Amino acid sequence: MKRTALLAGVLGVLLAPAPAAAFVFGQTTGATPLPMNGHLAGGYLLLSQDALGAVGQLRLSLYPEIDFGFQGGLVRNDVGDASRTSLRLGVDFKARVVAADESSPLDVSLGAALGVDTAEDFTSVAIGPLVVVSRDVALASGQTLTPYLSAGLLLSRFDVSDEDRNDVSVPVRLGADWAMNPGVRLVGEVQLNLGDAFRDDVGLLLGVNLPF
Repeated sequence: MKRTALLAGVLGVLLAPAPAAAFVFGQTTGATPLPMNGHLAGGYLLLSQDALGAVGQLRLSLYPEIDFGFQGGLVRNDVGDASRTSLRLGVDFKARVVAADESSPLDVSLGAALGVDTAEDFTSVAIGPLVVVSRDVALASGQTLTPYLSAGLLLSRFDVSDEDRNDVSVPVRLGADWAMNPGVRLVGEVQLNLGDAFRDDVGLLLGVNLPF
């Protein structure tokens, strides 16, 4: 009887519906920080199997080789058999530690991100370090394409109704930033949530960055 009860308890934990908060908090740009006193505004559509959202971003730089980002928006999450619209707020920073030159073909930045999703009977908090690697590629048209790869170590806590759960995962973002002209940059990325017990395995972000 004890073994049966223990097995039932383990299966209950493994099969319990998990909240879906499909997207990784962090930058939607390459590793190169904004120039000092520079600004960037962005708007993005978030898509996955169990979530749909719209998020805006404001980035700024107050110090050389460092920039900061603030995100906010609404995300519709499927949580078990119910759907909730959550308020998403996030903040991040990155600092470039390697600049692309003759000795290095890549820009490399280190940073961290903190994000919160909150709705009725639903709260998600995520925090962790990030590394971003990118390279600016000059196109024949005179435009610039910046492919980038980001990875992190995300620590998350989910409070859903009366259930509290923790998670550790390795989010990976693979994207590209296309500078159509100096004031408009289209961005798209695929987000992979490796080892994540709560979020969708794959998410997609599409949007625009507007430096000013």
